[in-house]
Amino acid sequence: MAVRVRYDTHEFDKIDIHLRTLRSNQEFEDAEGKAESLGISSASWPIFGIVWPSGQVLAHHLINSDFKDKRILEVGCGIGLASVLLNHLQANITATDYHPEVEAFLQRNTRLNDDPMMPFVRTSWADSATNIGTFDLIIGSDLLYEDEHVEQLARFIVQHCKPECTVILVDPGRGRHARFTKAMCKAGFSLNLSRPEHTDYMTKPFKGVVLDYSR
Repeated sequence: MAVRVRYDTHEFDKIDIHLRTLRSNQEFEDAEGKAESLGISSASWPIFGIVWPSGQVLAHHLINSDFKDKRILEVGCGIGLASVLLNHLQANITATDYHPEVEAFLQRNTRLNDDPMMPFVRTSWADSATNIGTFDLIIGSDLLYEDEHVEQLARFIVQHCKPECTVILVDPGRGRHARFTKAMCKAGFSLNLSRPEHTDYMTKPFKGVVLDYSR
């Protein structure tokens, strides 16, 4: 049985971004066992297909940032609201995720917004090396949800940073960003931590933070 989906519009001033997402985080379909072979359980399978609060905060934060003329990488993009938005704004964005269904949803959503396809690479943070190169700006949201991800994510990001690079992550407050910041500081990054402003687009208060690393 195919998963059920929904269509939503996310507003950014005068820009509308249309997304096809899973109807809820209870959907599941892995008939060919692709996700299972990658170690993705039925409980975690739907996580990629929902727009989470941190993803909304990231997208709204980026639309007011300086991303022109930068090569941008989204790490663990999931449904990819930020990537779809940046692609719509003609930014040089590459998206990555581990989930086998992400690319199909991502490209369907680029077509939904009448935009050209964006580069996508399915990769794990534990991969020893990739061929996607280095970037001026690396972004992500709600990535630190397991203890083992802290060091893996830091290594993956540092591997893909140019010597001068900005990393912007939105964390909902899972209690791991201090360890992640320590790893980033070892790689020469400094942190500017802030709380998002003007979150009237959200239905509930956001208690997380924006982590802005620079080197």
